[in-house]
Amino acid sequence: MSFAAEFKSFAPAQFVQHSLAATAADVRNSLLKSKLSLADFACLISPAAAEFLGSISVRSQKMTQQRFGKVVRLFAPLYLSNECVNNCAYCGFSRDNPILRVTLSVEEALREARALRDQGFRNILLVAGEHPKFVSNDYLRACVAALHENSPSVSLEVGPMETDDYRPLVAAGADGLVVYQETYDREVYAKVHTAGPKKDFDWRLDTPERAYAAGFRRLGISALYGLADWRYEAICVAAHAAHLLRHCWRAQVTISLPRLRPCAGEFQPLTQISDRELTQVICAFRLMFPDVGLVLSTRESPRLRNGLIPLGITMMSAGSHTEPGGYTGAGREKLHHTVRGKIVELPAGMRINGEGASEWAGDSRATGQFEVSDDRSPQEVANLIVQLGYEPVWKDWDTALA
Repeated sequence: MSFAAEFKSFAPAQFVQHSLAATAADVRNSLLKSKLSLADFACLISPAAAEFLGSISVRSQKMTQQRFGKVVRLFAPLYLSNECVNNCAYCGFSRDNPILRVTLSVEEALREARALRDQGFRNILLVAGEHPKFVSNDYLRACVAALHENSPSVSLEVGPMETDDYRPLVAAGADGLVVYQETYDREVYAKVHTAGPKKDFDWRLDTPERAYAAGFRRLGISALYGLADWRYEAICVAAHAAHLLRHCWRAQVTISLPRLRPCAGEFQPLTQISDRELTQVICAFRLMFPDVGLVLSTRESPRLRNGLIPLGITMMSAGSHTEPGGYTGAGREKLHHTVRGKIVELPAGMRINGEGASEWAGDSRATGQFEVSDDRSPQEVANLIVQLGYEPVWKDWDTALA
């Protein structure tokens, strides 16, 4: 049974109620177990467990070091295109946002990848909006094949596909697929996805399993915290991860912890999750899933990222740009803007400001998906990891070992 089919009979609200009703005794009982159930996970993210955060953090740190060593893997997102046919209220790339857009050529993407390699990265995540005209399967395959020659690990975060469409990408060298469900609350999902193929909740939910059938060896999932109740989302992510570990056992599973950030369109978070609550979720995920990779992006501040490294994080982005061409300026001569999904060419020397109006400027660049919070250079992040007593690893794996 696929997770989408299983999810229809799943009752996350009951686990949320269990979490809210949990007592200190319930938390202690859960912490005594060597293998946690979903009910135990709910206890660990409960208000009652907040009082135990110190001891939970220590246990999470110890377990992470036992399973992963004192190592943090570094990766960089490489944005290929910010064209998109979907209207997603919370995303800077949303179709109706009047933003500067561009799709890099394969050679321009390779230029970006070489710049990242010069910074040390051997682990790259290719990101693109969903737009078949600009981001076709053949285009993605060509990008993967070109970049894989110099980047041992190439992962994808692109629009969902059929299994047969994923296979050529795997054959070209892609080894990982990341797909955020965004929110597991069907009602909220329908409200924030108003147009485009992304409106299909179940189709997106089953994407990791289609990718696994195509041969991807690493599957990344997450909710985007700030759309629905954070406990509801975390419980659903935990249930999803448990399903993938049972049914896609040959692949590694990673869980990301993204919170909403400011972006074009000025969408405001619908819910809040504090730094302390985010820390509690990270530790709960680690105790629930000792061998699952936990990923933290540059959405979070330097101070928070520094503090979270020892508590369960195994993979981090660094020096990230969320716009196509962000590392080298590639594609600037092809910039255009869209008005309600229609391309409108920019007059020479003009760009779109934050409110959607044109203005003269000599240094225009494509609009990013969201604003990063940690703008330190990759080397600064790597140096901090060393100062904390950990080892930064730039290369995720080598094809010679496969």
